[in-house]
Amino acid sequence: MASPRAAALYSPELLALAVELAEVPYDDRARALGHARSRSCGSVIDLSSSNAERIETVGLRVSACAVGQASAAIFAREAAGMDAAAVETTIEELGEWLEGRAPSAILPRLELLEAARPHRGRHEAILLPWRAALAALSNPETPG
Repeated sequence: MASPRAAALYSPELLALAVELAEVPYDDRARALGHARSRSCGSVIDLSSSNAERIETVGLRVSACAVGQASAAIFAREAAGMDAAAVETTIEELGEWLEGRAPSAILPRLELLEAARPHRGRHEAILLPWRAALAALSNPETPG
């Protein structure tokens, strides 16, 4: 039986976000490719973007816990149009939110990850899609 703490962390709403990832398939021939790995939990996200200057059509390949998957789903819906500077600003704002110094209103649906904030081991998983996006926009690759 799951502990009450686990039940609060993995709410049905948080778990439902992971299903949305099926709508954002990774494209290894995209103009911009990014990779991010969590040092704390080993989660990995690969990101593809059809534009090397800003997030347009995005694809994700996610190997992460439900928190990381939920964060990736939020990213996929909210990052459209962002350039590297905007992604970097969002990473900073998320860091402030994770430390309890900013409201969840910085991104739509971020409140669904609220239960993960006290779990410092989940913080990198929450930041992972944004870091993969920054990597993609900072180091665009030309498909072969």
